Amino acid sequence: MDVSTRQLLRGACDVHLSPKAFDLLTALLEARPRVLSKNDLHARLWPDTFVSEANLAVLVAEIRSAIGDDAKAPRFVRTVQRHGYAFHGDATDVAPVDSAASSIFKHWLLAPFRQIPLTPGENVVGRDPSAQVWLDSASVSRRHARIIIEGERVTVEDLRSKNGTQVHGRQAKAPVPLADGDEITFGSITVTFRIWVAGEATRTGSVG
Repeated sequence: MDVSTRQLLRGACDVHLSPKAFDLLTALLEARPRVLSKNDLHARLWPDTFVSEANLAVLVAEIRSAIGDDAKAPRFVRTVQRHGYAFHGDATDVAPVDSAASSIFKHWLLAPFRQIPLTPGENVVGRDPSAQVWLDSASVSRRHARIIIEGERVTVEDLRSKNGTQVHGRQAKAPVPLADGDEITFGSITVTFRIWVAGEATRTGSVG
């Protein structure tokens, strides 16, 4: 589990978790092996918002499904009846590795329900499944735009798409430089551009 990129991985494969489920798993890992009460979890996940207690149980079920846990014989997420939940599997905190390997995945897009890694050079964005950044939306052209990574310089440029490409509302008909946290809109799909920052801890947990 990589907190800095908000990814849950099984080997090299992404395991899908909704944003709230990811936040819940993060909270349980940080507190392990301490039990977190339902009230504490509600305050963290839904501050100043009233939600049904069933919402928390749904997130726990989502986590268990993602990591192959069994509510009847839990290995990772333990239910404390009428109180809360705890993570009681083996997990080890590791620092990021300062090596060439750490530079492979330095840029990515945060899209709805997933993270999309970007590689050095040209990354074509489009509805075509062969595009490096595949966005399955009728508002996105087959070859909609391209993101070019050249060292520390990253730009996005529209490829004469039907519905356009914008960075914070600015049309990207010519290359527009990108900075960490910039919001990019391709057609009707908005994503956030992120850059990996050294020094953020990576939380690794064994899930079988």
